[in-house]
Amino acid sequence: MSFTIKQYPFDTQLESTILENHREFLSWPLVYFLEEEKSKEAYVGETTDVLTRLKAHSKSEKKQSLSAVNLILSERFNKSATLDVESNLIRYIAADGIYALQNGNLGISNHQYYQQKEVYWELFKDIWGELRSMGIARHSLDYIDNSDLFKYSPYKSLSKEQINGLKTILICLLDEQAKVSLIEGGAGTGKSILAIFLFKLLKTDLNDFNYSDFDEEDEELFRLLENVKAKYGDLNMALVIPMASFRKTISNVFKNIKGLSQKMVIGPSEITRQKYDLLIVDEGHRLRRRVNLGSYFGTFDKNSELLGLDKMTSSELDWIQMQSEKAIIFYDQFQSIKPSDATPESFYALKNLSSTRNEKLSTQFRVKGGNQYVKLVHQIFDKADLTEQDQQNKGFYDLKLFDDLNEMVEQIHLKEKQRGLSRMVAGFAWEWISKNDRLKFDIVINDTSLQWNSTVTDWVNSPNAINEVGCIHTTQGYDLNYTGVIIGPELDYDFTTNELVVYKENYKDKNGKNSIKDPKVLLDYVINIYKTILLRGIEGTYIYVCNPNLRKYLARVIPSFKNSNDEVTAYTIVDAPNEFTVPYYDLEIAAGQFSDLQTVTEVKYIELKNMTNHAEYFVCKVVGESMNKVIPNGSLCLFKKYSAGSRNGLITLVEGNDIFDSETGANYTIKEYSSKKTIDEEGWHHEEISLKPVSTQSFESIVLRDEETMSFKVIGIFEKVL
Repeated sequence: MSFTIKQYPFDTQLESTILENHREFLSWPLVYFLEEEKSKEAYVGETTDVLTRLKAHSKSEKKQSLSAVNLILSERFNKSATLDVESNLIRYIAADGIYALQNGNLGISNHQYYQQKEVYWELFKDIWGELRSMGIARHSLDYIDNSDLFKYSPYKSLSKEQINGLKTILICLLDEQAKVSLIEGGAGTGKSILAIFLFKLLKTDLNDFNYSDFDEEDEELFRLLENVKAKYGDLNMALVIPMASFRKTISNVFKNIKGLSQKMVIGPSEITRQKYDLLIVDEGHRLRRRVNLGSYFGTFDKNSELLGLDKMTSSELDWIQMQSEKAIIFYDQFQSIKPSDATPESFYALKNLSSTRNEKLSTQFRVKGGNQYVKLVHQIFDKADLTEQDQQNKGFYDLKLFDDLNEMVEQIHLKEKQRGLSRMVAGFAWEWISKNDRLKFDIVINDTSLQWNSTVTDWVNSPNAINEVGCIHTTQGYDLNYTGVIIGPELDYDFTTNELVVYKENYKDKNGKNSIKDPKVLLDYVINIYKTILLRGIEGTYIYVCNPNLRKYLARVIPSFKNSNDEVTAYTIVDAPNEFTVPYYDLEIAAGQFSDLQTVTEVKYIELKNMTNHAEYFVCKVVGESMNKVIPNGSLCLFKKYSAGSRNGLITLVEGNDIFDSETGANYTIKEYSSKKTIDEEGWHHEEISLKPVSTQSFESIVLRDEETMSFKVIGIFEKVL
């Protein structure tokens, strides 16, 4: 291995032990993990002066409770690499759930550096595997990536936009004239992450921050934080989350973070019990007023009376302001989904008070379609007369419109197996009859029968979620990898007026419609519901529309799902290149070298208008069954020209003198790539390269060793089947 992990007692003998065994690392970058196995507390750090750093820790009262140190040593480490490994360890150890970290959450590095992906991420994966074998880590990195503890961890690197928001908040806390910091941001702009990061930041002892990791922006934030701590001491604070399901999820996250507890996450009705120095409100648009509250009417009236407010005109937004010296409220006006939500007018009035400080988050962090996909979603519902010219470039975001609901359900199940966290979600257009009789189905469309969510608390993570359909109330606030959205019969499109219309009788959320007289008001709420659930999916969103007119309207700008055989004909193959084309190579043409194909005069071109940077890509028609679990025989596939970066775990088009593909007889092949590396005095080398088939049939891997690894090259990285 290119690293070692050495464990020693964290005691008075440690200095002599290191001097005796690791003298060459005394002034070398390394990472360390301090732990106490019984209490399951730990601290992660990095240093270029291990003796001085560990000596300082031994004098810290908190660190004295830690009994062992694990030194992670590698001759390949440099300062950037150890900062990166340290920050990854903090993120993944915190989310793994075994150890509670004493670390503060400033100085979580996110610096780009040479060979970060192709060398050091691979190294980190190996380090993580070793930590699992030692019992320090439990779960795989893939598993943790999909966990709520990771998604909502306070150990995150903030964007520049989020850092500016954080500065605004801290300055607001120091400003005697400021009462409220109002942070506006759309779905996926990182509001929840910023709220949790801030909470942990304010609840962390200043001594638990690793000053040596700070960059200039961290230093400025830390000085603001020092001033806030000096002004307030230990703040009496709570995180307010209006939705019960999401509140339960974040409560579970807080339970696993050192210095935080479940009791710090509360609902709006709990804030009347005491006054707070600071209330941080996430999903503030879901704070309620006295409309369509159902069983909550009694509690709402009692709390309003307790606070001396008029129950008919006040809202939970007023409670927040009355019960806190300072309030930080994150909200999105486009995620207000029912009449009981605090009105946009109340937020507008708050926004314009002289005692309010305002900040806006706009960068998209959730969906890989980015701000262009978000813009398309808003245009679909706001512009309402879209044409094909309004299609947005979404990169490789997987957006598809389905004509067959069964096909969409099958695809979501497939994505669940491949990526996890893939769910069906629908508009509230069907009664919840299965609530009392689990033998009945709620959503019946043609020959597809589905049930609503069997639980309302943390449904996204419940065991049977993949076989059920969630609604807005069980998915708002959550991240998914893939979302299959059913747009119900309550929403339609009128081609005569070029407007969206809502059918009140088909909308089944009684508390969402009973008090509404104006159809346009109801339409706005229904549109906000669909905007919200269409922005849940990180990797992709699949859509089925019940009403034919609305489906026809969406088909103008959303590509239809077709099986691979049908979709080949959906692309235009042309003889001459233009600004929208990429080269198209038919791998049936010739064996031998792939490079020979690129010189064939009969090379065609294929037009791909829904993408950018055409010069970086090419298309191949792939033959054979050796990759049929991913690439069906005869598929047109998009590849990105390989330039640099890690290939491990990716499907690649590879060429080499020592490669022979048994299906094509060629010196190139398309397989899943993996490699083992070794190091000597000359640097990194491939010890072995394995090209693995992914097939329902029996094919042997192509394995290259020693000198064979020198005579090959990666031509392209598989992107998707067209």
